[in-house]
Amino acid sequence: MTEFSVKSTIISRYAFTTVSCKMLNRASEDQDFEFQMQIPAAAFITNFTMLIGDKVYQGEITERGKKNGDRVKEKRNKTTEDSGAEGTDTFRASLVIPSKDKAAFLLSYEELLQRRLGKYEHSISVRPQQLVGRLTVDVTVLESSGLVALQVLPLRRSRQKGGARADDDSGPPPSTVINQNETFAKVVFKPSVVQQAKIAQNGILGDFIIRYDVKREQRIGDIQVLNGYFVHYFAPKDLPPLPKNVVFVLDTSASMVGTKLQQTREALTTILHDLRPQDRFSIIGFSNRIKVWKDHLVPVTPSNVIDGKFYIHLMSPSGGTDINGALQAAVGLLNNYVLHNDIEDRSVSLVIFLTDGKPTVGETHAPKILNNTKEAAQGQICIFTVGIGNDVDFRLLEKLSLDNCGLTRRVLEEEDAGAQLIGFYDEIRTPLLSDIRVDYPSGLVEHATKTVFPNYFNGSEIVIAGKLVDRKTDQLHVEVTASNSKKFVILKTDVPVEPQKVRSGVPGSPSSRGDGEEDPNHIEHLWSYLTVKELLSSWLQSDNEQEKERLRQKAQDLAMSYHFLTPFTTMKLRTPVLQENTLEVARGMSAATGPETVMQSLRGASMKPGPVLKQPSDPRIKLSKTSVDGDPHFVVDFPLSKLTVCFNIDGQPGDILRLVTDHTGSGVTVNGALIGAPAPPSGHKKQRTYFGTITILVNQPERSYLEITPHRVILDGGDRLVLPCNQTVVVGSRGLEVAVSANANVTVTIQGTIAFVVLIHLYKKPAPFQRNHLGFYISNSKGLSSTCHGLLGQFLNQETKLIKEPAGHSPNLTDSPFPRAEGTPETTLRVKGHQVPVVWKQRKIYNGEEQIDCWFARNNAAKLIDGVYEDYLASHPFDTETTLGLGGSPGSDPSSLN
Repeated sequence: MTEFSVKSTIISRYAFTTVSCKMLNRASEDQDFEFQMQIPAAAFITNFTMLIGDKVYQGEITERGKKNGDRVKEKRNKTTEDSGAEGTDTFRASLVIPSKDKAAFLLSYEELLQRRLGKYEHSISVRPQQLVGRLTVDVTVLESSGLVALQVLPLRRSRQKGGARADDDSGPPPSTVINQNETFAKVVFKPSVVQQAKIAQNGILGDFIIRYDVKREQRIGDIQVLNGYFVHYFAPKDLPPLPKNVVFVLDTSASMVGTKLQQTREALTTILHDLRPQDRFSIIGFSNRIKVWKDHLVPVTPSNVIDGKFYIHLMSPSGGTDINGALQAAVGLLNNYVLHNDIEDRSVSLVIFLTDGKPTVGETHAPKILNNTKEAAQGQICIFTVGIGNDVDFRLLEKLSLDNCGLTRRVLEEEDAGAQLIGFYDEIRTPLLSDIRVDYPSGLVEHATKTVFPNYFNGSEIVIAGKLVDRKTDQLHVEVTASNSKKFVILKTDVPVEPQKVRSGVPGSPSSRGDGEEDPNHIEHLWSYLTVKELLSSWLQSDNEQEKERLRQKAQDLAMSYHFLTPFTTMKLRTPVLQENTLEVARGMSAATGPETVMQSLRGASMKPGPVLKQPSDPRIKLSKTSVDGDPHFVVDFPLSKLTVCFNIDGQPGDILRLVTDHTGSGVTVNGALIGAPAPPSGHKKQRTYFGTITILVNQPERSYLEITPHRVILDGGDRLVLPCNQTVVVGSRGLEVAVSANANVTVTIQGTIAFVVLIHLYKKPAPFQRNHLGFYISNSKGLSSTCHGLLGQFLNQETKLIKEPAGHSPNLTDSPFPRAEGTPETTLRVKGHQVPVVWKQRKIYNGEEQIDCWFARNNAAKLIDGVYEDYLASHPFDTETTLGLGGSPGSDPSSLN
């Protein structure tokens, strides 16, 4: 990697970020490379571009099929335990860089910074995975309201956001330069290779984080207008806190045993000390039983807090998980308190619900739990959920919070659940307003985002965006109504509409696109971002199919207009000229946007140009039994005769066997090269042999060479393409399609009438006698000619019959009612005029997933196959000649693909 740079521009809390990565392959052979970038989960990718040599592959956002909409959470690769945390996604892109050539990645994304605990936080992942000669992070901040308390934090290595209440004041990372004035700041982080090495030798430096707040003069908030769009930031301060009625609901099922329960108990103890005297609270523990501390809410007094702490420490893990019962009990406590107490002060009712599992006791059907909770809460109680670990039903928690005016957080298995809980509680510990409604004149404003909010918590922010009907309006009337403790608050004002213009030429500005277009309207992008987010949330909440479809269509149309990659849109790469490495580009995009299959034309004649991301195909492909696999064991299925025949070939390492020879017919040849391994100590053989390489030559309509190993597929049809076997990808050209299912199989389809499946056998910790190897299965042989030959091919147009059936045996082995012992009795089979002695045997095929009965021909298939073993030895991997005179023509181009 020669360069890794990130340029980010934040304009009024809306961030445009572009990541650039440049690579150089100095080696004398092609090299695989994977680019990874962790981005905030709330961000939308807006562009991805690859440059290979002098070719540019531009990403384009297109609509996704309807059936994909239900897979909202699966469409982006979630961060794994060693590379991310809650709140981030990982973008991955892979390619093969040709020898001595260059490549580059450009990734752009946008996000609205959320205010939490009184600060905005912009986080950039700096994890190039290696030391880089030129590494730069360049962030520009423009806040017309005025910047307050801007700080650059030390690099965050763990990615755990935790719940620390104090700001880290140990200073910015080395080499960081900060320049700022009242409304503008520029921050540059440019560590040398030596400075990088002192931080992390592996190039995983951490998160570069900028925190800041803005000045707030108007109680009604900050309203900005630009080219017919407006945004309203509302974050009042200096208000007395509202009393809160809160029920803490803690999962005490058996799965919470150990550190998780200990951490959450300690966190709840800390939180109890933080409650205000005017608050009311109770505690519920639940497993398969619901254990309510008090059957009513109690005031915050020293004795009640001590009793609550004691109850929490007595909780012990056991039993299942009755989520529905726990929620009903919590909502019931709050409803009863509000109903039976004459409350002068307005208060906020909250449930803080923590679990690490799925519902296993009581009502376990998620839609029923959601409906029960929503009916009980009646929109008056906000439910905040925390999901711990990998086994939690996070979709259920997310919908519980969405349906009931709350928020949700996910805590990874290795994170400190207690710190996360405290951090989450800190965000909602001080409600200042409830029942907030923001009104604008209906004749002046259209398409506004959400304007009604149940609560406003200190340190957060309400953001509303919309369009102005008349761009020439010189003022905008704003009215905010809300409840604060004993008062009903009404704020009114007329805001002057002063047209703004983004300062052009600002370093890092998103205008630097070089296409002659105007600077993007950041407020317009912010409006579209918020609108799409709200449509996605509404789609997730809705149970009405017609309503869901309407919301999906609206979100999709808006996302395509602003080039947002969302669950309802997908991305394809426009390729100006198809050349070497196009396939790797496509495969990288597939990895970047989810476990999806890439479909692409190799020559661009019969298909649309550019790879298009599609649904992954089912890797469990329907196979016939006709195959060769393992050491190597051959199986031939005769479906009309309802007989299966099997045999072994004991070859030598380095031998290349002719499996299918049909060069003069369909133009297809398949050969397999053997590799060796020691035999198991208990075995009767001196050595084992497996297929390490399968080669396929397709001669019609154009010549193509295909070489398959357990780790890569090389396709040479004029354009040489390399496909690693650890990524799912499909490539297609005129009449030829190659589909790789990651680390599972490779399917080759020719003219739609011939299909071969190559199974990939990989060992994580192989024994001395095991080798990574391949199995070859004939899935469709309709297109092969009647003159087809080879160890498998010679049987494809033949039938067989038993001419001497053993006593007590059915010719159809699978229907036989009698148990048999392998190897006995011997009988005779007629195949192609040969009489072949065979014995009954059982074989495992399809990677050991299926056991079949077969008639076994001994002695290297003597009398079963035409000729002898030596007749099936090829001189090179793409040899089409056969000494049996049935399928070859001399002089075929061996064309090495190595």
